[in-house]
Amino acid sequence: MASTATSSTAARSESSRAQAEARAAVQALLESAGSSYDVQYQRRATDLHNNSAAINKQEEELKRNTVALAKESLKWQKELNKTTKGLNEFGDLQNWAEVMERDFLVLEETLRLVEGTEAVKSASGGSQWH
Repeated sequence: MASTATSSTAARSESSRAQAEARAAVQALLESAGSSYDVQYQRRATDLHNNSAAINKQEEELKRNTVALAKESLKWQKELNKTTKGLNEFGDLQNWAEVMERDFLVLEETLRLVEGTEAVKSASGGSQWH
């Protein structure tokens, strides 16, 4: 019976030792996998931080470009307003010239009637002076 107890104790001891080795192997595997994920996540965190800095830099550049574009847009708007005013003045000048032409035609016709002369057609459509 003593040999049975000794072999039973030896088997338990062997089983406990095998379990301890298995636990150690599983724990080492988990630590290895964990450190692999840890490195991977640290790399991703570093990339995110670097990308955030790059995005902030691009955002500042975009703000500067937006301000510059607003200034340029204002400059073009002023130029457009000047051009529009000039065209309106030209339109006013053309209108004034047409009114003056009509007035001169009326005066010319009035003088022709007063003098009693006959109207002669010109190339421009009005009569000519005699």
